[in-house]
Formats: sequence, C-alpha cells, structure tokens
Amino acid sequence: MPIQVVDLKDMSQHPGAKRKVLMNGPRMNTFFHIYPEPGMKDEMHCHNADGSFYMIEGECTMHFPDGSKTVLTPGMVGLITGGSFYQLENTGTGPMVLLGHHSRSSEESKTILFDTREELVRPGRVKKEPPAFTSILV
Repeated sequence: MPIQVVDLKDMSQHPGAKRKVLMNGPRMNTFFHIYPEPGMKDEMHCHNADGSFYMIEGECTMHFPDGSKTVLTPGMVGLITGGSFYQLENTGTGPMVLLGHHSRSSEESKTILFDTREELVRPGRVKKEPPAFTSILV
C-alpha cells in the first residue's frame, strides 16, 4: 500500500525501541529516532545529505562546534544542511522522540565524525545499492 500511518509515540513505548528507517527511496529516507533515557547523546557529526528532525516528544538540545546550542521541544523542527556539524542530546526528563529525514537513501547517507572527519561505519552495517524506488518499511 502506498500510504501507511505510523504512531511514533506508540513506537517509543515498546521495550528496546531504537532508531528505525520508516521509508527509504533513491533520493530520501525517513526514520524514527529515539534516545530513551535522559542524558543520552551522540557524537558531534554531520551527514552528506540535507536533513530535518521533527520533535515528537521530550526535549532535544542540539550542540554545535562553536559551543552554541538550541533546544527543540515538541512541535519544533531542526533543519540542517548537509555538511553542518551537530550533536543531539536528550536533555528532557523522559524519552526524546524525533522523526528524521535525510535527502539521500539510507544506503547513500553517510555520518562523518567531527573529531576525525572520517565516516562512522556502524557495526553490522552491510553496504547495499540504493533502492530503485521508494518503499515503506513499517
């Protein structure tokens, strides 16, 4: 079916909830992003694609290399151009739930670490060709 409705708040309540690609195509991917515990954060990084994060639940502080930061609360969106470095941190009191989007397929989207300027390759990641068409994966 070409349309699927997903309840991200419900997804966040499942034990072991984690990042999941929801839709992937040749020119974009959309994903569920959760940091379940306050204080969780990733490393300062960028992507080789434009992106956005829509805040569903909790509080997210986006840190930037110059030491500045901004806080996202539900209903807010962070818009990020490819190559812009940032770090996400759950600064709320419960789960931080985001809907993310990148302007490349998940196979072509790369994460570049700020400290090393090298690509972060996640354990178990298998290189695949980008899809020929868009698929809903949930």
